Amino acid sequence: MPSKTKQGSFRVVLGAIVGLSAGPALADGPKITPSGLEVPRYVSLKYAEVNARNGPDEAHRLLWIYHAKGLPVQVVAETREWRRICDPEGGLAWVHKRTTDGRRSAMRVQPTNLPLLGAPRDGAKVSAYLKGRSVAQLDKCEKGWCKLRAEGSSGWAKESDIWGADPAVQCRKD
Repeated sequence: MPSKTKQGSFRVVLGAIVGLSAGPALADGPKITPSGLEVPRYVSLKYAEVNARNGPDEAHRLLWIYHAKGLPVQVVAETREWRRICDPEGGLAWVHKRTTDGRRSAMRVQPTNLPLLGAPRDGAKVSAYLKGRSVAQLDKCEKGWCKLRAEGSSGWAKESDIWGADPAVQCRKD
């Protein structure tokens, strides 16, 4: 039986930069949805506690509770009021649309710190580090690089080194 909390996995939230100076239902390709937005797309969790359910209604079983405001999640399907999301661990669940925020964030899933570079190219000077298992705001991505920021520091990281930028569906197949 799944745990009713994902707190242990997602305790780390914004502010983690240290400055220096799903199966057939998840078919490929973007689709237009009831909101008028394409899926898949990334959003972030709006609140410190968000209920994850087995289906798109409060009558459906509670699977777990996310404890990570700002956590990046990928919307892979939706109804008028509910969003089917996957999280950085590949978990798939339904959350109410009011619990999501259109502002983008990204997560360093690995436990090691990620150097953030002053320019979007290999060999550029390190401007900050994103702590392992941490979340940062995602400003933009271009040509395989993403600009991240938190606590007044910012820098560039390879898209492949963070979770929350890859346009492909990120959920594990259930």
